[in-house]
Amino acid sequence: MAKYLQLIDQIQQQIASEIWLPGEKLPSLREQVAQSGMSLMTVMHAYQVLESQGWIVSRPQSGYYVAPRAEFLSQPASHQKVQLTESVDINDFIFEVLQACRDPDIMPFGSAFPDPELFPQRQLMRSLSAVSHSLKPADALNNLPPGNEALRKTLSKRYALQGIQVSPEEIVITNGAMEALNLSLQAVTVPGDWVVVENPCFYGALQAIERLQLKAVAIASHPQHGIDLTELAATLAKLPVKACWMMSNQQNPLGCTLSREKKQALVALLEAHQVTLIEDDVYSELWFGSEKPLPAKAFEKQDSVLHCSSFSKNLVAGFRVGWVAAGRHAQRIQRLQLMSTISTSAPMQLALVDYLSSRSYDVHLRRLRQRLEQRKSLARQSLRRHLPASAKINDSQGGYFLWIELPEAVNTTELYYRALREKISIAPGKMFSTSEQYANYFRFNTAWEWNDLREAAVATLGRLIAEMLQGQRWP
Repeated sequence: MAKYLQLIDQIQQQIASEIWLPGEKLPSLREQVAQSGMSLMTVMHAYQVLESQGWIVSRPQSGYYVAPRAEFLSQPASHQKVQLTESVDINDFIFEVLQACRDPDIMPFGSAFPDPELFPQRQLMRSLSAVSHSLKPADALNNLPPGNEALRKTLSKRYALQGIQVSPEEIVITNGAMEALNLSLQAVTVPGDWVVVENPCFYGALQAIERLQLKAVAIASHPQHGIDLTELAATLAKLPVKACWMMSNQQNPLGCTLSREKKQALVALLEAHQVTLIEDDVYSELWFGSEKPLPAKAFEKQDSVLHCSSFSKNLVAGFRVGWVAAGRHAQRIQRLQLMSTISTSAPMQLALVDYLSSRSYDVHLRRLRQRLEQRKSLARQSLRRHLPASAKINDSQGGYFLWIELPEAVNTTELYYRALREKISIAPGKMFSTSEQYANYFRFNTAWEWNDLREAAVATLGRLIAEMLQGQRWP
């Protein structure tokens, strides 16, 4: 066994034996070199692998720590591994929950967006002002589909930094990631086709399937390991699936990131069955640790992955600028866009080109990840203080969501309505599935600055859950 593998095995056993507890600091790289007699490069390699596998986390200028322990590792006992849904009907409830989050008096734990105060709004407004003053009539035409050429070239270079070859001609700029995802799904399906989604999954996928009159195949996803490839393979062998919509990084709502090996196996499996992967990768920049995870797109061999992302979750939500690296489907998606929204705002595209031309973006991303990691830790600690001991919190190394399981006696849709009367929003499990399997789960947004008001809101949430567990009726 290679030396770095020996060290990995040793540390994993120590963590499993609770020699090192969650949150405890591990020996520094140099301390580990002195203790093990291995080289610095060997120890660094071992720590990086352990971090990629979720055993440990790195904190800038502090060192390596044992990762928070996942508190549940499987789906609900009643969980069906594969669900077939020929008619999806979920839009009304999702609309209701999202509308509630818009109220400024509501504590937005159910929101899908991070705290806008985390974004460099002043710099972005300077860029928008600068391009607005120099905007020419021809700019409106130059920014029609596939979008601003300079912006597409910038995105192409960022793909190249991860070793992914995407030509600017393959990229289509869209009105946020949702348009990229919807157009991608529309480009490769017709009404009545089967589409694979994860269970639980991002509600936007369910909305798109409902709108396009498609059929959903929901494959169970593990809170830490992601989609069940065995069940996916069995499903692909039985049904004429046309597309698979999923997140391989920071899955919403679970938060999990697929391992490199699993991404590779997923793409190979889909390509073997000629199924297009529509990859929703909007949280890919919000990783914690030392290395950005690759998208599934990196492992395609047959131009089979439409990679969709945006700036909404990591830079600015209001600009509504996203994109899809669409490969051979780029022309089809451009035509569909021209028949719907026509194009993405020219000033917004130009402002992003101006902002991205500096080094500010990567500096901002590093600061954003640090702050999100800190806030997530504080929110998790607060939930542990106020939620019943029977509550289970699924943590992940990135993003700003926690997926929480409550005892089966607590229906989180009812909890949502009770909390809303207290001016608190959560995202109940009903939003993320076509069944009632997640009726006692909810998603919690941790991106907000932690203060006494948020602590009090979590305490109120804990009280409401305790009342429901005691069987107290809702007035």
